[in-house]
Amino acid sequence: MAIDLAGRRALVTGGASGIGRACAQALAGAGAAVVVLDRDAEGAAAVAEKIGGTAVAVDLTDLDAIDALDLDVDVLVNNAGLQHVAPLHEFPVDRFSLILTLMLEAPFRLVRGALPHMYERGWGRIVHVSSVHGLRASPYKAAYVTAKHGLEGLSKVIALEGAEHGVTSTCVNPAYVRTPLVEGQIADQARTHGMSEDQVVERIMLAPAAVKRLIEPEEVADAVLWLCSPAATSVTGSSLVMDGGWSAH
Repeated sequence: MAIDLAGRRALVTGGASGIGRACAQALAGAGAAVVVLDRDAEGAAAVAEKIGGTAVAVDLTDLDAIDALDLDVDVLVNNAGLQHVAPLHEFPVDRFSLILTLMLEAPFRLVRGALPHMYERGWGRIVHVSSVHGLRASPYKAAYVTAKHGLEGLSKVIALEGAEHGVTSTCVNPAYVRTPLVEGQIADQARTHGMSEDQVVERIMLAPAAVKRLIEPEEVADAVLWLCSPAATSVTGSSLVMDGGWSAH
């Protein structure tokens, strides 16, 4: 199905690599003017140049910097995130706060700034790149699981408030995607469990899933793009699960 976003402005956080980069490319391919936001200024600039978009370098843990952004957009993709793997009793308290700031408070601030513009136009699409961990928990990931569960709740509230204004809010929930973030998780898990990285992928990451492979970033981007299409007008307040059967157990 051809999706036409010509005349629309989209903002993708964490757009310099991984899922964010794939989303930026997909939205630009559909005709949107894409703002690639990332703390990696060079990476964001490279992606923006490739797709004919605009790069914005911002650290989303600086909440005041978010309030200073131009959030007059039609599509907002909340994708930026990070991970830390540690047992609860050893989990660094500052790292817990940082992850919740980046992955829950920052999306709230971005949505808060974007909604008035979407309401004015009577159209908006907010897509949160959540995770299977927004629906299920795993050991050693207290902050990430907490943030993603909170993001799911935030998305539902946005959906209820935005419906009368033509704004939808949804989550996309992949299992492990082949991204730099996941590559870092593999290394962390290997250290935590005292096993090789290949064993981590096989025995831990892919163990709960029926489909035994990592998801490609482009698959997630295709789902995000579909949620911006006319076919998804009534899809809001819900989570599009693409976890390879993980949550079917």
